Amino acid sequence: MNLVHLCLTGTITDGWSYQENMLAKFHRRFGHSVTIVTSEWVYSLDGGLHKASQKDYHLNDGTHIFRLSICNGVSFNSKIKKYGKILEILQKISPDVLFIHGCQFRDISTIVKYLKSHSYVVTYVDNHADFSNSATNWISKNILHKIIWRYYAQKINPFVKKWYGVLPARVDFLKDVYGLPADKVEFLPMGADDDLVEKSSRSDVRVKYREKYGIAEDNQLIVTGGKIDLAKKQTLLLMDAVNQINNPKLKLIVFGSVVPELKGEVEKRCSDKVKYIGWVSSEEAYPHFAMADLVMFPGRHSVFWEQVAGMGIPMIVKYWEGTTHVDRGGNVKFLRKDSVDEIKKNIEDVFLGNKLDKMKSIALNSMKFFSYRNIAERSIV
Repeated sequence: MNLVHLCLTGTITDGWSYQENMLAKFHRRFGHSVTIVTSEWVYSLDGGLHKASQKDYHLNDGTHIFRLSICNGVSFNSKIKKYGKILEILQKISPDVLFIHGCQFRDISTIVKYLKSHSYVVTYVDNHADFSNSATNWISKNILHKIIWRYYAQKINPFVKKWYGVLPARVDFLKDVYGLPADKVEFLPMGADDDLVEKSSRSDVRVKYREKYGIAEDNQLIVTGGKIDLAKKQTLLLMDAVNQINNPKLKLIVFGSVVPELKGEVEKRCSDKVKYIGWVSSEEAYPHFAMADLVMFPGRHSVFWEQVAGMGIPMIVKYWEGTTHVDRGGNVKFLRKDSVDEIKKNIEDVFLGNKLDKMKSIALNSMKFFSYRNIAERSIV
């Protein structure tokens, strides 16, 4: 089966473990012929954008990559960018299945033109927009999304078998903002790379990484990761909370990039109980989480939430409406406020209240729900 992943709202960077990469990876492993059509722009490790050196090539697993140039003279970050050669590439590949990542781009019209004359193509569209990352001001909400992107969503809808929201909040966004029919919209979670989960779950990995950071086996270790910036300062509250808890066995490891304005704030909170270890790659995030007894995300949702859920590790996370799906019946506790006292109370409740074992049991039983192998399989049924 010829399967095309089309990602033009953003871009796919080879080797990263985002949802687009993972679905393509496992669809290829299932034996499908997989092609990714995306932008020529890719991200570097420091988050900067640059043009890829190759535009038409294959990954080691045989996945075919086409990278397209923007053809209307605007920047990559422009909302009105258009790409060339989409129709030509679709005609060349002749896909049986088209999986479109995001519908918020003008080339939808070109794709509709193709689908009108190729009615056998089974089309899926997912959505990564909600009110936490999109439609955050009046123009974006009422003009860009409720008029422009709604128009394109409605235009392609007759050709779409299933719409997916990758968070419950993003399911609601498709129905409420774009007016899509509820019977065609489903929740398709993000997850964890099964290969890296298996690799990092070995007992020697936990021992190795704990030894690397001087964490004893009888220490109660919390790990948190992700970008620390002016919109995600809650990590500082977590560092304060662990430093204040009177428990010498309790430790915290923090990883991720830090914006310059907050580097001093992070460094002054480091202690014999709290370590900041800098940035780690997406692949290395797995063994770093694997050494934890408990993982905490006191700020806004990130893809790490589903990754850790897919690893079977208990979590404490910030409550956000439409993101409570990571709780599969008790593997997760939620923070309601940005408060050192609340963070302390929840940590003490887990460790001193002997709730960790029960949370761990539920977390282990929930892993399959967040397995990218399983997610990829059910995404194209």
